[in-house]
Amino acid sequence: MCHFLKKLFYKQTDSVNIEETNSMKKFLIVGLGNIGEKYANTRHNVGFKILDHLAHKEGLTFETQKLGDITTYKFKGRTFVLLKPNTYMNLSGKAVLYWLTKEKIALENLLVITDDLNLPFGSIRLKTKGSDGGHNGLKDIQAKLNTTNYNRFRFGISDQFSKGSQVDYVLGEWSEDENKTLPERLDTSVELIKSFGTAGVNNTMNAFNGK
Repeated sequence: MCHFLKKLFYKQTDSVNIEETNSMKKFLIVGLGNIGEKYANTRHNVGFKILDHLAHKEGLTFETQKLGDITTYKFKGRTFVLLKPNTYMNLSGKAVLYWLTKEKIALENLLVITDDLNLPFGSIRLKTKGSDGGHNGLKDIQAKLNTTNYNRFRFGISDQFSKGSQVDYVLGEWSEDENKTLPERLDTSVELIKSFGTAGVNNTMNAFNGK
């Protein structure tokens, strides 16, 4: 290979390697919820609440763009694209797929934050795959991505409701006791997000699951 072509080849290769490296340092963090003031402080909107808490702590401002409210957080050489879909919970997958594609983010760098009735209040669990567990937001994401192999961060809201009142409970507001504990739980959730991007999913699971 002549000197010029060799130089051009390595320049192009370096460019590809840099692009690949940069893309691996970009993450899509999706908080699930429903838009509108009446849903703002409901249990079902804990995904929104966690991202709002992160934005508040870091002085970030969400902007309404296509299919959701977006802001970007830079931390330790990583770029976190924070997304709150405005499609309503049951159509969350459309926004997730759009922003994964637009930002050229690898599926393994996706983290979806959702409420979970099967976990005690405030408990957190990070998983790399799994079923939708009857959660309509996860169900739509699974359908749009055509896989169950994506990272999800489940925040426990417990199942302290009487038979037949699940919908009212999920769409109900936090209790007085829950509101007292919530700030500390939100702080821990923010640290989990940072760890996911910097330490990796496996280390983060070991450090935070059951915390």
